[in-house]
Amino acid sequence: MERRDFIRMAPLAGIAGMVAPGAAVAAAAKTGENVHTAAGLTDREYQVQLLQRIANPIVDNMAKGTLKKNLPKEKGPGYGLGLEKVTYLEAFGRCISGLAPWLALPDDATAEGKQRKKVREQVLQGIVNGVNPASPDYLNFRSESQPLVDAAYLCQTFMRAPEALWKPLDNTTKKNIVTELKELRRIRPAYNNWLLFAGMVEAFLLSIHEEYEPLRTMVATQKMKEWYAGDGFYSDGPQFSLDYYNGYVIHPMLTDMLRVLVDNNQGSKADYDQAMKRMQRYAELQERMIAPDGTYPAVGRSMTYRTAAFQPLAQLALMHQLPEGIVPAQVRCALTAVMKRIFEMEGTFDKQGWLQLGICGHQPEVADVYTSTGSLYICTNGFLALGLPAEDPFWSAAPAEWTAQKVWSGKPIKKDYHVTY
Repeated sequence: MERRDFIRMAPLAGIAGMVAPGAAVAAAAKTGENVHTAAGLTDREYQVQLLQRIANPIVDNMAKGTLKKNLPKEKGPGYGLGLEKVTYLEAFGRCISGLAPWLALPDDATAEGKQRKKVREQVLQGIVNGVNPASPDYLNFRSESQPLVDAAYLCQTFMRAPEALWKPLDNTTKKNIVTELKELRRIRPAYNNWLLFAGMVEAFLLSIHEEYEPLRTMVATQKMKEWYAGDGFYSDGPQFSLDYYNGYVIHPMLTDMLRVLVDNNQGSKADYDQAMKRMQRYAELQERMIAPDGTYPAVGRSMTYRTAAFQPLAQLALMHQLPEGIVPAQVRCALTAVMKRIFEMEGTFDKQGWLQLGICGHQPEVADVYTSTGSLYICTNGFLALGLPAEDPFWSAAPAEWTAQKVWSGKPIKKDYHVTY
């Protein structure tokens, strides 16, 4: 991986080897300086470089038709899915859903812009390959239940970047995608966040003026309203569990689905507005959960999804809808600190550059029975703010301390209190 101009960048792994994973972050907490000063990178340059390091093995292999050949197949203890039938769509669909806002930015002559154009072309070719039955990387939508999950992330990709990643596709590819998505109606979703996966697929079909099944979006909307537990948290099904599924799935997909329904006169604006308020409250709590050194509570299932836990915070930054009292720069600095803690730890990547099971480093024992290498690439959804241009205040404003840094250095902070909506 290159530095700054993508020619003179030192590998992130090399940086991690020179600096203890938390050292730069700890120093920044004391000085208020950009945590990447020593590496010569701005926060944006660091995140762009890191996102490419994560995504490149997926998009490059998928564009070449070699993902099935080269993707590692590490599995969690007691893994219980049909690995060869699900892990490839997991890897590609999840990875590009986080890339989409960045790829939606217009082309420009900067080093980042040139690299972004290259990645966009790779993703488009990968999509073509994924639904072409003659391709060695033809993805499975037609057996097992898991493809419903990862097809929803593929749909979220198109919903986040329709001009960049849907409209340029040829008509045959578009037809193939629609055919595969409609095949998913055979799957009965689980009685939890899976209802949103079914709803997302139908919402995307609606957005491109294809026949859609309104019952699936209606059920997803109604059950999420019933399962709201309060103070920004939804229960994942009838029973509440303390984990990050509000971040991985529920808030982003519920609001994205409702937005499409409202835009097409098939949903309630009041429902959308309420869901946005609840996501803002959840994101407000997320920002407070990031410790001064960039760590956060390791609780609940699917912790191997890493930065995807903070998807609501990143998505609200992208939408310019951060909670009142939270400035963009403090979110930028907090999320970058989290990324450094996770991705600079030895073992997070293997020697070939693929992600490995774990939270911070290689910790396969924490993986779930449904987690394989492909599952891990949902982490790109923590990078959604890269969809903002470099001149946006999120990126251009001076570094700012996040809430936990202020608290534990004795500085004034905003009082926190629960909400009732």
